[in-house]
Formats: sequence, structure tokens, C-alpha cells
Amino acid sequence: MMKRWLTALCGLAFSLAVRSATFANGADVGWVSQQESSGYSFYNSSGVKTDPFVLLKNLQVNAIRLRVWVNPSGGWNDGADVLYKARRAAAQGQRILIDFHYSDSWADPGQQTKPAAWANHTLAQLNNDVYSHTQGILNYLKANGITVEWVQVGNEINSGMLWPEGKTTSFANLAGLINSGYNATKAVYPNAKVILHLANGYDNAVFRWFFDGVKGAGAKWDVIGMSHYPPASDWASYNNKISANMWDMVSRYARPVMVTEVGMDWTQAAASKSMLADLLAKTKALGSNGLGVFYWEPQAYPGWQGYTMGALDASGKFTIALDPF
Repeated sequence: MMKRWLTALCGLAFSLAVRSATFANGADVGWVSQQESSGYSFYNSSGVKTDPFVLLKNLQVNAIRLRVWVNPSGGWNDGADVLYKARRAAAQGQRILIDFHYSDSWADPGQQTKPAAWANHTLAQLNNDVYSHTQGILNYLKANGITVEWVQVGNEINSGMLWPEGKTTSFANLAGLINSGYNATKAVYPNAKVILHLANGYDNAVFRWFFDGVKGAGAKWDVIGMSHYPPASDWASYNNKISANMWDMVSRYARPVMVTEVGMDWTQAAASKSMLADLLAKTKALGSNGLGVFYWEPQAYPGWQGYTMGALDASGKFTIALDPF
């Protein structure tokens, strides 16, 4: 009996280890609940209306990325909306990446606007805000049965976050804010990997400058994340550049890498398919240091909120762009 119990336990441990080491074929689907509430549906190749999480699972997408906003207009991407989507992903066995923007709306290299509720806070208060918000959302997800595997502290933080205090003009300030998010993550999910994410994954000089800066200021992170939106006409050279950057980041900082966003014009599905297949191969070539690739909002209908780089056609069916998964 004891031998059988130990065998079963070893088998479980092995399956968990295999699962955690599995390459992430990912999709960011932050818009999905808002699209559905606006009357949009999703269809399989036969035209049958189907849960988009099931459609993605059938395309071998095994990981889902969800953004979090602090106090967003309409409630989209707040804690409750994120939990709703996370439960749907978990029901399909998909692993979960939570992406904290630390804003009430979009955060990227051109805008890192503090949440309205934090607008007049000092740097010390902002550090507390980041900790309590990160811990609060993650505790809420955990209390509702969600396992989070990766956490992004900030979104495309090339120029910092929580401006002006967290701008890259002061790597010391930025590193403190990053560490507040890092420590809050580990307090809730000790095994979750914390990602620092920059735009323009092809730009090695920017990545070296940024990560040298935050490293020198004492920032903590587990994974380097990259965005990648190559032009359809020249994707091969951009893929070569991001590949070279990934190898350099692993060598320079001894951290694994992940492409946390990728996309291409939905009308260029064949080029997008070739690009994604090549990007997957280049990321997997890093072995255990290439953790995954996440397509950004593949379920976005063409032109939804002005976005045209999803992988869905106007009839609500996925294009061939996602086939390499």
C-alpha cells in the first residue's frame, strides 16, 4: 500500500513538473468579455458558435494572459472581470499570466498614467499602493481557486511606470516600485514567476540599457518579457533581431525570456502564420530559457476598438495565423 501511494505521489509530482515546464502557447484575451457583452460571438470552422476559450484550446493554446486595471471605466479588466475570464481559462486547463498595468487604462511606453485614486500620492505611498493592489488582486484570484503562474509587474515599461515618480530618469524609484510588485506577488504565489516586460523586442540596445539600469538599482525579476509586432513585409529580419536579443538577455542576465505579446495585420494571415511558426522555433531554440509566446488579442474582430492585428476574420472564425501553435 505504501509503495503504491509513493508511486502515485511521484507520478503526480512528475506530471506537475512536466506541466510547469511546458512551453506556453499563449493568447491575451483581455477584450473577450467586453466583446461578448457587445454582442460578438465566436465560431468554429464549421460556423458553430463556440466558447472562445474552447476554440483556443483546440488550437493548442495552453496559456492565457489577462491585464488588470485599477479602477477602469465600465469595470472592464477590474478584479471581477479578470476573475470571470480566469475561471473560463482554468476550466479549459489553461495556465494564467496576470498583467498589472498600474493604471486605470492602457499603460505602454507612451503613457504610464497613475490611477486617479493614487494621483497625489508620494513615492512612499505609491510603493504601498503597488504592493496592496498587487497582493489584493492576487489574493482575490487565489481565494476563488485560481492558480497564477506568471505575473507582469508593469506593462511595456520601457520608460518606467507610474509617471512621473517611476520614470526611468530614476531607476532607483522604478526599482523600488518593481520590488513592491515582486514582493506582493511572492507573498501570495511564492512559485509564480515575475516578468518585467518591454515593448520592441527587436531593440537590443534599449533592453540592455533598461535591464542594466534596474539591475544596478536592485530590482528583482524572474523573466524578461518582450512585445513583438513585426511588419508583414519584413517579419523575417525582425524575428532575427528578437532572437538575437533573447539570446543576449539570457546570457547577460541569466534569466529566461518570453514573448508576452505578438501580432500582425489580420489580413496578412499567411505571413502571420509563417512569422509565428518561425518565432516559436526561435523561442524554443533557447530550451528551458524560452518560456513561451503569447498572441495579443487574437479573438479581436477586425477593427474592434481600432485594432486590426488580431487573428479573427469578419465572420468570427480564427484565421490560419494561429495554426503554428
